[in-house]
Amino acid sequence: MSNDIRVRFAPSPTGHLHIGGARSALFNYLFARHHGGTFVLRIEDTDQARNVDTATEKLMESLKWLGIDWDESVDKGGEYGPYKSMDRLELYQTYVDQLLESGKAYHCYMTQEELEKEREEQRARGETPMYSGRDRNLTDEQKRAYEAEGRKPVVRFLVPSDQEIVVKDEVRGDVTFDSNGIGDFVIVRQDGIPTYNFAVTIDDHLMKISHVIRGEEHLSNTPNQVLLYEALGFETPVFGHASLILNQDRQKMSKRDESIIQFVEQYRELGYMPEAIVNFIALLGWSPGGEEEMLSLKELAEQFRLDRVIKAPAVFDTQKLEWMNNQYMKQADPDRVVWMSLPHLVKAGRLPENMSEQQRHWAYDLITLHQEKMSYGAQIVELTELFFKEQIDYNEDAKAVLDEEQVPEVLDAFRTKVKELTWEPDAVKAALKEVQKETGHKGKKLFMPVRVAVTGQMHGPDLPKTIVLLGRDKVLKRLDTLLADA
Repeated sequence: MSNDIRVRFAPSPTGHLHIGGARSALFNYLFARHHGGTFVLRIEDTDQARNVDTATEKLMESLKWLGIDWDESVDKGGEYGPYKSMDRLELYQTYVDQLLESGKAYHCYMTQEELEKEREEQRARGETPMYSGRDRNLTDEQKRAYEAEGRKPVVRFLVPSDQEIVVKDEVRGDVTFDSNGIGDFVIVRQDGIPTYNFAVTIDDHLMKISHVIRGEEHLSNTPNQVLLYEALGFETPVFGHASLILNQDRQKMSKRDESIIQFVEQYRELGYMPEAIVNFIALLGWSPGGEEEMLSLKELAEQFRLDRVIKAPAVFDTQKLEWMNNQYMKQADPDRVVWMSLPHLVKAGRLPENMSEQQRHWAYDLITLHQEKMSYGAQIVELTELFFKEQIDYNEDAKAVLDEEQVPEVLDAFRTKVKELTWEPDAVKAALKEVQKETGHKGKKLFMPVRVAVTGQMHGPDLPKTIVLLGRDKVLKRLDTLLADA
């Protein structure tokens, strides 16, 4: 394979970039980069009723955030433009006329009410609902009569009878369809705008797309497109349909499924790292050559092959995504982690929008203290809750620690040190060692009561750094409260 490789991602501008769409874009991008080919971003905007004005820009922004760039599109241009379907209507009309003139397509005047009545009758007979072909052989007189009623026709493709349609799929092998189960399908609506199946076929041909890589949900469209390729005398591209993505209950993921965050923009807003999202979705239905799972975009492109795309459904494991993002966050530059996390503390009202230099330094230290633990930026709000509380509600486990007999002695000795020490982590660490020498208590008997007393938690990040960030006044107040009740 060489520069003849041309692939495309062709989303409809109907909303945010779904995780399934992101995977299709990624697979096409990786395939193109692996083979030194061309990746085209095309906008399929023929469904005017569902289009959203800003969707194209948001889709492109989400792809760029993931690191997925393209070679040709509405913003970059290219030899095979325009790259929006609605800008290509004149191109489509040539092929509509060709099919009509050759008798491979025809005008159909049936109303929605007539079509629904036909489907109901078919269901009543136990048949699969499909268009009956009523208007296949209308005379000119019949057409004029319908038009006199004010009816506007659609254009339907004449599906040949008794034909075995074989889709040669690089992922699934040969998939066979019976043309008798398809029914004559609409290629141009009443308003003159082509349907998706027709537009995408023409566009893929004219843009010299060599491989069509997309999700399994598009497999049912493919026989219609193969029929159009054949009727127009076009060469059929190579198809590859990636598996469905299932939720954690192994059910098909729907956009209404609230158990999973499904849109790329949401992950960006939550403070996920794009490298982790890319790494994770690449493994949804594709397997790398070795055991290593943590792979950069460059490494993914080097390894990506269609024969490693898996037929079996991929399960969207939220916990694995959080784990993977945590691995990336641990390795990230602290400045970047702070930049991703700080807005969430501001949004939660924990910090002001206009911070002093001192507040910024404090916030920086607070976030980097929790960097090892964070799975995504927004999690900083939950992880740092204890730093913004005036009082702690100690749970039963914490109370059990504070009830140990050595605790009053340890806390009293530590309180004395807190009042006089220099307020920085090394001084706190030295103070704890002095308490150990004075009281004879060490290990869990020393550190656990101090941690629980000042944080309310049994476990957490570096204790001296935590104490310094809490502030002397807050630490003393919590110690005083406990010792007064002792």
